This record gives sequence, structure tokens and C-alpha cells, in this order.
Amino acid sequence: MELGLTVGRTLAEKILSARSGGEARVGDIVIAEVALVFVQDTTGPLTVRQFQAAGFERPAASIKAVLFLDHAAPSPNRELADDHSFLRGFARQTGCFLSDVGDGVCHQIVAESLARPGDLILGTDSHTVTAGGLGAFACGMGSTDGAVALGLGKTWLRVPESIRVVLSGRFSPGVYAKDLIIYLIGRIGADGATYKALEFGGDAVSTMSVPERLTVANMAVEAGAKVGLFPADETTRDYLTAQGRGSDYQSLSPDKSAIYEETIKINLAELEPMVSRPHTVDNTAPARELRGTEIQQVVIGTCTNGRLDDLAVAAKIVEGKRCCSRTRLVVAPASRGVLLAAVEAGYIRTLLEAGAVILPPGCGPCLGLHQGVLGAGESCLSTANRNFRGRMGNPEAFIYLGSPATAAATALKGEIADPREFV
Repeated sequence: MELGLTVGRTLAEKILSARSGGEARVGDIVIAEVALVFVQDTTGPLTVRQFQAAGFERPAASIKAVLFLDHAAPSPNRELADDHSFLRGFARQTGCFLSDVGDGVCHQIVAESLARPGDLILGTDSHTVTAGGLGAFACGMGSTDGAVALGLGKTWLRVPESIRVVLSGRFSPGVYAKDLIIYLIGRIGADGATYKALEFGGDAVSTMSVPERLTVANMAVEAGAKVGLFPADETTRDYLTAQGRGSDYQSLSPDKSAIYEETIKINLAELEPMVSRPHTVDNTAPARELRGTEIQQVVIGTCTNGRLDDLAVAAKIVEGKRCCSRTRLVVAPASRGVLLAAVEAGYIRTLLEAGAVILPPGCGPCLGLHQGVLGAGESCLSTANRNFRGRMGNPEAFIYLGSPATAAATALKGEIADPREFV
């Protein structure tokens, strides 16, 4: 390095420098101030008990603390109902904000109402990374680390190496952000970004909506990434303003001279509809190569693709048609706000008329607790983020992952379909 040359910072380095009050560089261990800590109903009870066992009485005054009842909502059994009661009681005692049954998926509500560019956000859920679509350093942690962060308002982190993903071009009709992230994971592998930051940049980023960015950031963890980060730009500002949170905006971008471990270039125009095959997310193939694969259940929703734009895409494809009689279509809006907007736009009516079952806002069948558990030998195409064996409640079932467009086309045909046939 030439004398006097200043090395720029990546997005990860910039955010962790600001949150730790120092110069955070790759490999450094920092103690950083946390803006938001949240738990959900499957991890929350253990987090709260660890919090209490550590002697904490109330969350740190410097943070926002939120409890979400979304994974098993409404409760499918008495044990989970007791967990809900336990978390409601803790919220009353401590003043934590409670997002109750029917409000929606934690990651969607964090994006709608809580996440800000430059925040450090911790959740006891691996898909906390979703908020990286808004320029927040957001990552999942175990219940014990989450409890300590809840009590102290800070955590320690190793500053991760960053992989820069440079995007160019524009999506072709029938191709979406979900296809991009499935393609990327297939390219680098399920452990290709372990404890690294995936930072997305390039000319195409400005053409991507915040919902598209959230979809990509959500699945960064499926490549092992600690965080998936997008810059905060005018698109981010417009989104926050539409949510009534314009004052939460700050511009955030990496320095041009930042050093990356690796750079990956992707032309969006060259992508096609993609599918992850059982039982790993990086087992990918173009949808066209899987035509003829019979599917008994299609799920549209989850924290990956349960937003209004996703329901709009699906409704447009199924409008005036009926789902295959051999295939169930299950739709779970990601939040109450999404559901209300979808009702007003007519998307819910269109999906119902096509034969869909509409679930309350929440995680629904994604993790296999209820509302769509698969039968032995059945195959499902889901817009979720994971297709591990047993993920949807039955280790003898098979899960494929695809975009809302691929899901809607598949529901119509009863087999995996290329959505470009319907666009």
C-alpha cells in the first residue's frame, strides 16, 4: 500500500465502526451498541429465562425490545399457548413491546416499522438478516447471546470479511429477486459465505425495490453469511417515507476504495426462474428443467416472499383460472398490513377464487408446526427460504423453493412450471 493511501470501508465496517465508536476493520473484535433486540415465540421463552437467570430485571433503556408471537400463531397446542402466555406476561412486567398473534412475521414487521439504515439489530432467529435490505447490520443470535444483549444493550462481534456482489442489467419478465438469490446460493454453495458479509452493489441495485432487497437479504444466511447488506439510497428513503418513517433515513454506501475478499458479478438479464431442490438450498436448477415434477402443495408467503408485491405477482398469474385439483395452494401474508392492502387491491379475492386457502399473517407452514404440514411422500413448492428434510413437519416429504411467480404457475399446473409460460 502506498504511503498515505487511505483504505476505504465496506458497509459492514462502516456500520460496526459507528456502533462501536471506533475504527472497526475486518478481523477486529468490537463491542457495539445495539439498536433493536427481538425474539419470537419459539426462541423467546428460553431467551427470557436466560435473561432472568443472569439477574436482569428489565431490558437496557438504550434499545428497542420486541417480543413476536408469529411462528405458532394462533397456537396449535397447549404447550405453545403457555409459551405465548409467558411472553405476554414478561412484556407486561418489563414494558417490552409485544407483537401479538395475527400481527405478522417478525422480520416483516421489523422492516415495516423498526429497522433503520445503520442500525445494529439482533434477533434470536437466523433470518434476522432480512433487515439488511434496509442497510442495517442485522444478524441472528442464540438465546443466551440474545439475553445478554437484551440486558446490556450491547454485544461483541468479529468484523466479517465482505464479498461484494455486483449486479447489472434488469430482470426479464417472469424472473424475480428470489431467482437471483437462489442462483447466487447455487453458485457459491451453502457455506460459501460463512461468517462473511454479502454486500450487494452495482448499477442494478437502484432498480430494485426494497421488498426485492429484503428477499435477497433474507436468504443471505442460507449461504452461511453473517449479514446481507444493501446500501441505503433514494429507494430506501422512499420506502421509509411511505411507511411514515422518513426521519429514520440516512444515506449509507461503501467507500469506493473498500477492500473485499471476493467480487461476484451477476447480470440480472441473464437469469431465469430458479428452483432449489430437496434437501438443500444450494441444490439448484432452472425451473424449466424440473417440468413434470408433481407438486401436492404450494405455499406463498413467509418472511421471504409474503409481501404485497409477491401476492400481486401470484394473483396476476392465477387470475381467472383455477388451481390444479391435485394441488393445494396455501397463502400466508407476512403481516396484517400486507393482508389489509392485499384485500383492498383485490389480490385476496383473486387468490380465493383460484382455490387458495388464506392463512392468518404469520409463519404458517414454513417451520412445520401447523397450518400446512406435509404428508409422507408429498412434495411442496414453497416461497420460503429453507427446504431441509423435515422442515415442514415431515421428514418423509420433499420441499422445493421458488419465487411467487413459479409457485403460482406450479399451483395451476400441478407440477413445477416455468412462470414465463404465464407472463
